[in-house]
Amino acid sequence: MSSSKLHIFNSLNGKKEEFIPINPPYVGMYVCGPTVYSDAHLGNIRTFLTFDIVFRYLTHLGYKVRYVRNITDVGHLVDDADEGEDKIEKRARLEKTEPMEIVQKYTNGFHQTTEIFNLLPPSIEPTATGHIIEQIEMIQKIIDNGLAYIENGSVYFDVKKYAEKHNYGELSGRKIDELLEQTRDNLEGGNEKRFFADFAIWKKASESTIMKWNSPWGIGVPGWHLECSVMSTKYLGKEFDIHGGGMDLKFPHHECEIAQSVGADGIAPVKYWMHGNMLTVNGAKMSKSLGNSFLPNELINGDHPLLEKGYSPMTIRFFFLQAHYRSTVDFSNEALQASEKGHHRLMKAIENINNIKTSPSSSVKVDELVEKCNQSMNDDFNTPVTIANLFEGVKMINLLNENKQTISDADLTKLKSHFHHYVFNILGLKHESENNNNDLVDNLMNVIIDIRKNSKDKKDYATADFIRDELNKIHISIKDSHEGSTWTYEN
Repeated sequence: MSSSKLHIFNSLNGKKEEFIPINPPYVGMYVCGPTVYSDAHLGNIRTFLTFDIVFRYLTHLGYKVRYVRNITDVGHLVDDADEGEDKIEKRARLEKTEPMEIVQKYTNGFHQTTEIFNLLPPSIEPTATGHIIEQIEMIQKIIDNGLAYIENGSVYFDVKKYAEKHNYGELSGRKIDELLEQTRDNLEGGNEKRFFADFAIWKKASESTIMKWNSPWGIGVPGWHLECSVMSTKYLGKEFDIHGGGMDLKFPHHECEIAQSVGADGIAPVKYWMHGNMLTVNGAKMSKSLGNSFLPNELINGDHPLLEKGYSPMTIRFFFLQAHYRSTVDFSNEALQASEKGHHRLMKAIENINNIKTSPSSSVKVDELVEKCNQSMNDDFNTPVTIANLFEGVKMINLLNENKQTISDADLTKLKSHFHHYVFNILGLKHESENNNNDLVDNLMNVIIDIRKNSKDKKDYATADFIRDELNKIHISIKDSHEGSTWTYEN
């Protein structure tokens, strides 16, 4: 165990703080999960990987972690505001199917994707539709506390009233005065809100809405922000330790969560707010409109015009871990290929630990390596520095195998344990078997060589030469001899 203590960057005040759980050894952590109307994108995966690492490391430190990650299956409107169509219902209409069929399809897909990237499942995975009663109860509390108003079957949170006693905007840095300047223009045209920043906690359903419920205010749907306030406090208590999500959720989603929970219970719910940063591609923001966004399967298969080839899930995981979760991650073929080599080198070193011969004494400092890794992870889960420390250990392993350093039985046991625990349990990396891929390539090349041989037998030398030349373009050389043809690949 490290002598240093865990420190977490708290988005609420912009400072690193020593992590002191509310009720040790128990830790409550809530992370905003996906809205299941489409396939999970890489931004989702990076966010959930961040909190997979937090979950793993807190468990490593001996805490009993209850990790709650929700599924949004209703109430998330297309424009992320209070108007427009529910994202799931819109997808159902496009695919000519039922909304809950869309929910099931993309929830299944999300789980498959998280398994591919070796993300541990949360302790609890609640859904918005499974907590309609609790959401109605929280709305009623907010109304009873004078912090919401009813308009034409919808219920809106009264931000101005809330701001009289509380700091609305404390998480995102928004100022209520700045929002006031926008109010007049945005309320023209009969908008039901009294104030621009007010947000729906219950929205009246239209005739065409499929997913809707009865409430004291009429038939409608809960607001998107409400579900997280309800489910986090239901399973973790009115005060809990960590709330996480992507940087894009700070405002309005997380800001509204704080207001709702305080409005209902009078207590700020979260001690440490954590936010992961965004993705870029070759220095530009990743977005569908720019044509530079990837789905995980596109990145794995290489099925995208910006990719030179596909990359394995563990290469991608390793790539993400080489950047701190609060830093942007920039995708490029060069960076991914470097990560591929780095991951392979790390796994090779773990294999080579088994070849090390021991001596009566050690010239290497295993305890120092262990402590450096603990210190970097205790510094706000600093995975890139941790990986750099592990590669110092890789150098140690190589020197030991070359008999340029010595290590005792006890230190070798400690070194093996440290690498296995940090690489597999904390960083969540895995060995990736290359045998299946190699077998596939061998079989494909045998087919290609047979086609080329048949062409030569038929004196179709143009086709045979075409096959040889095309293979040369991708660095595969064909060598003909009396015994047959063989191939080699040169990177």
